Amino acid sequence: MARSITVVTGGGRGIGAATCRRLAADGHDLAVGYVRDAEPAEGVAEEVRAAGARCVTVRVDTSVEADVERLFAVAEEQLGPVTGLVNNAGVTGPLGRLIDTETAVLRRVVDVNLLGTLLCSRAAARLMTGRGGGAIVNVSSAAATLGSPDEYVHYAATKAAVDALTVGLAKELGPDGVRVNAVAPGVIDTEIHAAMGDPDRPHRAAAITPLRRPGRAEEVAAAISWLLSPDASYTTGAVLRVAGGR
Repeated sequence: MARSITVVTGGGRGIGAATCRRLAADGHDLAVGYVRDAEPAEGVAEEVRAAGARCVTVRVDTSVEADVERLFAVAEEQLGPVTGLVNNAGVTGPLGRLIDTETAVLRRVVDVNLLGTLLCSRAAARLMTGRGGGAIVNVSSAAATLGSPDEYVHYAATKAAVDALTVGLAKELGPDGVRVNAVAPGVIDTEIHAAMGDPDRPHRAAAITPLRRPGRAEEVAAAISWLLSPDASYTTGAVLRVAGGR
């Protein structure tokens, strides 16, 4: 049976890295996209190869069309026909109220979280529709419905757009045999919180989460792997919440 070949953006850290490890264990060969730090991405690639999967790493800014085209070209040239995409790359910017957020931050969040997801989805769809099948999983956020006031309403707005993209693209690509779904994580205990200026945020959020703890990246990765798998063959247009009850 042919192995799945999956592109994972933002695969060097956090949810992306956990997803790469899980997919390798579940029989995927991987193209791991990263935007800045090669060392963590190469470390993930080594783990993927140790699990028996093939892996390439590609430096890519998903908001740049030429970078996205190169990512998929490298994946196809070195691994074979792409069967799956995980749109995981995303940024938040510093925590704060919208009135205090710089325009440059707003543009970057929209460019990566929304435009980058659109560009990668388009590139994958162009390949998959001609082959009669494939699966795309977008990493959204529970923020899309919670709004995240006083933290990052701009980020929440981009993730709400990702949810709309998921539903619309699933309907558009369904006749071509391509499934499109999303996962919507809640507060997950990764390094992203330190990057946004609040490393203790996951543990404070536990107090208002019904399961009384932050999530783990591996729990999100498990949902992503299922959505890519044959077990989810009749699932498309879904936004699967992995948020501890929030």
